[in-house]
Amino acid sequence: MNADDTRLLRLAYNEAEAGYKEGGCPIGSVLARGGEVLAQGRNQRVQNGDPIAHGEMDALRKAGRQKTYRDTTLYTSLSPCMMCSGTIIQFGIPRVIVGENINFGGNEDFLRSKGIEVIIVDDPACRALMHRFIEENPKLWAEDIAE
Repeated sequence: MNADDTRLLRLAYNEAEAGYKEGGCPIGSVLARGGEVLAQGRNQRVQNGDPIAHGEMDALRKAGRQKTYRDTTLYTSLSPCMMCSGTIIQFGIPRVIVGENINFGGNEDFLRSKGIEVIIVDDPACRALMHRFIEENPKLWAEDIAE
């Protein structure tokens, strides 16, 4: 982790917080190249009624077409689900910075098995926001993770 990583993870957290305030799942993401933001997004499943509008997917969609993703880093406030992990692999994103994986995790080893560098930060703010959301909205959270 360097200063850019810390700054960009905070942007992902800010996206998560904005999603929470909108009544959605508080998961934010940023796609960056060399410390420069290409796009940032948040889980918008509730806001848009879109079952695949996860935070990582929203950021990638907003980034638009890229010649390559092999020189980017994806920052996410929460460990990516299998759908988002598959997209990370499909696009060849080599590095993922995860705010926390206590409230949801499990795909880190899968990503690493595909040669992706995964850094778990265990950020207290990311962890607390997601914990609060899960306690307040257990049915919505179960829907988000397809339980």
